[in-house]
Amino acid sequence: MMKSLDQLPRHYKRLIMVASDFGFLLLALYLAICISQGTFVPHIMKSWWLFLAAPVIAIPIFIRLGLYRAVVRYIEWHAELTIFKAVTLSALVLSAVERLGGDWHVPRMIVYWLLSLLYVGGSRLAVRTYYQSLYSRHCEKQRVAIYGAGNAGAHLAKSIGFGSEYHVIAFFDDNPELHGSSVGGITIHNPARLTELIHELGITQVLLAIPSALFSQRKAILARLEPLPVHVKTIPALHDLVTGKVKVDSVGDLDIDDLLGRDPVPPDEHLLSACVTGRAVLVTGAGGSIGAELCRQIMTLNPARLVIFELSEFALYQIKMELLEYQATHHGNTVEIFPILGSVNHLHRMEMILNTFEIDTIYHAAAYKHVPLVEKNPVEGVRNNIFGTWRMAEAAMAAKVKTFVLISTDKAVRPTSVMGASKRFAELVLQALARKGGRTSFVMVRFGNVLDSSGSVVPLFRQQIRAGGPVTVTHPDIIRYFMTIPEAAQLVLQSGSMGKGGDVFVLNMGTPVKIVDLARRMIHLSGLTPRDEAHPDGDIAIEFTGLRPGEKLYEELLIGDTVDWTEHPLIMRANEEELTWDEVFDFLKKLDKACHDFDSVEVRRLLREAIPAYHPQYEFEDYLWTKIGYDTVPEFHEAAI
Repeated sequence: MMKSLDQLPRHYKRLIMVASDFGFLLLALYLAICISQGTFVPHIMKSWWLFLAAPVIAIPIFIRLGLYRAVVRYIEWHAELTIFKAVTLSALVLSAVERLGGDWHVPRMIVYWLLSLLYVGGSRLAVRTYYQSLYSRHCEKQRVAIYGAGNAGAHLAKSIGFGSEYHVIAFFDDNPELHGSSVGGITIHNPARLTELIHELGITQVLLAIPSALFSQRKAILARLEPLPVHVKTIPALHDLVTGKVKVDSVGDLDIDDLLGRDPVPPDEHLLSACVTGRAVLVTGAGGSIGAELCRQIMTLNPARLVIFELSEFALYQIKMELLEYQATHHGNTVEIFPILGSVNHLHRMEMILNTFEIDTIYHAAAYKHVPLVEKNPVEGVRNNIFGTWRMAEAAMAAKVKTFVLISTDKAVRPTSVMGASKRFAELVLQALARKGGRTSFVMVRFGNVLDSSGSVVPLFRQQIRAGGPVTVTHPDIIRYFMTIPEAAQLVLQSGSMGKGGDVFVLNMGTPVKIVDLARRMIHLSGLTPRDEAHPDGDIAIEFTGLRPGEKLYEELLIGDTVDWTEHPLIMRANEEELTWDEVFDFLKKLDKACHDFDSVEVRRLLREAIPAYHPQYEFEDYLWTKIGYDTVPEFHEAAI
């Protein structure tokens, strides 16, 4: 019968609820009269009209207050409060009508009010309880524990109670004052009992509900959970909850920030806003990982206008829509946003854009960064990373832009790849232009890998684990520095404000991470075990594929040993060798001709000559050059700078 009722259209269910309430109100009134007269056969001749008045008064009030809009199986406390208000209001109106009729009995009305609450509210709670028990019987829920018994944990447990995926059977919390108490009938345990209770209660997943915890606290908790045979998931970080990007009951895979992140250093608000607030700002490569995050943070600093420049139409559309959505939820933000498609290699177009929008500050994040791909396409890598930077810089000087910030990379230090060499040469171009003088202050910011950026190892590992493996690592000894995308963007903004012209800033990336250890941790925290020689029966295999073309075992941030600390504890200023503008310009002319002729061998030779620290570790990899052959390069018209 209940199954048939469940399949009825919504309006039929509402009619059934109205009819039920009609009957309950009559029953409540009848019993109230019985109790007031002390008999089950009361005299109702004087009060017969109340049996008409009670539902006629109450049902419209119930409709007006929305009692029939709520889905009963998901009813929550705010709906129960509405029931209380509706029943109370209807009882007061009926009592007033009864007094006007001259037959007023206060005790009887109080009993009627209490019984109406019991029947109207209780019937809905009974239906909700029935559906929850039905889900429990027919759905094989995963037995989970929640780590964190604060507001977020309590809210998460309540939300989970309405679903069919999880069954919360325990809380864990580090606060000893909470141990032994309960939240919603679920006991809070000491985390010291994790191992014992996971086996005893059959827990398969642990949901982290600690959105406001520091990275150091989260890492300590994860270190405790990692050896256990459970899949660790998390609810969003406090920043995402506050900004409304996600809800507290959104459960997802563990953020890799939790594994590798560090407690952020509070930004210097003056440095953060000096080049942005009230200024016209342009971000190139605005659709990339760093470019997009720069745009997000710049929006919060209230620039006069923000020009987002991107070669990829889809990437530009995505970041434009995200920024417009931010404005829609932050009504005080009225920043003008101008999305513009184009290539940074179009010098005259860039000059026109900079002059038209009267740009004060440029954050140049447009670059080809994927090491193996650039290694196999060196001409395009050089065109984009070197000539794109040079032309942007020339356009900035012509338009009298105040600050130009280049997003560089640790791969520019003693490079072994075309990508790293091209970024180092881009630094040399800006340093040489800075020495020529002019109104534009050129600043370079060099840092390592950012967590979860496009093309990085973290999303690849996550995808491979979901697919059942294997997880591929290039080398057992390879290490990398990591930083969160928001922290990197924040430090870039602050570095730009400290530049005096030609500065190379290096970000403190913290402790390097062994990539194979990262892979093992991600497998463990997915509730699985790595398969290797020591554990041949593990779930996910780790395979070593060998270093890729241009890839190094470890990255460096400094070419020399000379470094100056700045006013910010995570930002250093490097003192490194430079080339004169005449030397740089001579190399640019030769590189331009080599690129025009598709002479990739000459491109790499010129990079090695300009950057003595550049030592390629692999044979030549250019697909096109290999295909057409060394001796069959066609003749081209004379190249033009």
